[in-house]
Amino acid sequence: MSEPRVEVRMEVRGLMLDPSTNVPIVILRDEAGTRLLPIWIGLFEANAIALNIEGVQPPRPLTHDLLQVLLEKLGGQLLRVLISDLRATTYYALLFVKTGTGEVEVDSRPSDAIALALRAKAPIFVASDVLDRARAIHVGTEQLDEDRLKKYLEELGPDDLGKYTM
Repeated sequence: MSEPRVEVRMEVRGLMLDPSTNVPIVILRDEAGTRLLPIWIGLFEANAIALNIEGVQPPRPLTHDLLQVLLEKLGGQLLRVLISDLRATTYYALLFVKTGTGEVEVDSRPSDAIALALRAKAPIFVASDVLDRARAIHVGTEQLDEDRLKKYLEELGPDDLGKYTM
């Protein structure tokens, strides 16, 4: 019998560009503010996340807006998302969706899951073993501002975090 999975609630702390590759990174932070998890994502997903964070409503629905409306129109509800696994350099996520007949789990890229969670105002979780394997950044109790985070990421070597893909 396996032990129950421990999940850590996270929030989107912000977006930034990887200083060496100019690839967007979404930064997740635990509720205590002690751990950060950077996930390298695609440009389109970064744009979808940024628009939501900034409260910008596009004139026509973007893909994640469409998914949220579709869920609602079909009587579903995104309950939460979980960054569930890290294999080699790829993160995996699950969407937990309430339907008329119960709850279903849907495989997702983390970037899409995060963009949809923001629209649905659904909580984001990361499995604690994923945080451990990803070598999440421990920041203690001090606040980590964007400049310090950028400096920290610039000083990391390739072996410190690896290059994670979607």
